[in-house]
Amino acid sequence: NIWLMPLSLHNKKIIISAGSSGIGWATAKVCLSKGAIVYLCDIDIKSLKKIQKHPLNNKRLFSYECDASDEFEVSDLFNKIRKKTNKIDALINNVGIAGPTGNLEKLSSEDWEKTLKINVISHFYFTRLAIPMLKKNKNGSIINISSGAGIMGFPLRSPYAASKWAIIGVTKTLAMELGKYKIRVNAICPGTIKGDRMVRVIRDKAKFLKISKKIIEKDFVSMASMNCWIYEEDIGKMCSFLISSDGERISGQTIPVDGNATRLD
Repeated sequence: NIWLMPLSLHNKKIIISAGSSGIGWATAKVCLSKGAIVYLCDIDIKSLKKIQKHPLNNKRLFSYECDASDEFEVSDLFNKIRKKTNKIDALINNVGIAGPTGNLEKLSSEDWEKTLKINVISHFYFTRLAIPMLKKNKNGSIINISSGAGIMGFPLRSPYAASKWAIIGVTKTLAMELGKYKIRVNAICPGTIKGDRMVRVIRDKAKFLKISKKIIEKDFVSMASMNCWIYEEDIGKMCSFLISSDGERISGQTIPVDGNATRLD
């Protein structure tokens, strides 16, 4: 039971983008269970409304509506958070979309630009505003959610792969820039996550290749040596470890949580 874990994140203040569902919400729950104070945002009003019914809402959990790809909305979000605290312990850049499925020459400029805008530039908006709040702590952690597609090629998903490789480059660079402030920067690369997004990815690939969803699903799972799904909570546990004092010497790393995925084709 995650609610019985030791409070290794006691009173640590954590911002999570796209935090009201999927990996973001699973991570928020793990962090809350370890004593953290969580500020999350999302564009999805429906899932935000569900979170507002959570027993910790307005005590240790604060949720905001925000389009992470809109610089002005992100700025407004940080203004709201700064009214509650002037320093934070961690930022988790979780926002991202799957992007289109198809061969590169058939993809539209619009789809490419949207994927990069949400998956890369949104992280820039959040990180730039979070750094001064982390510096006030003279310590802290930035975690960028990349993907197995950030360390391997991913046929039929070129804009997604490009965006996730970009996140690795930003992570390595920021770790070098912020090390002197004792701010650690790492990237987590989730494998095949059991959840709604993967259902859509499998559906789109099956449609494109004109084969059954069952075959695609089985193939995705077989890409890992452990022949298993990865769960959203697995990513939350790795985030909480990196934010805690247990991870205080880990920076500039690309950390797969993927059951040892060996391919993405």
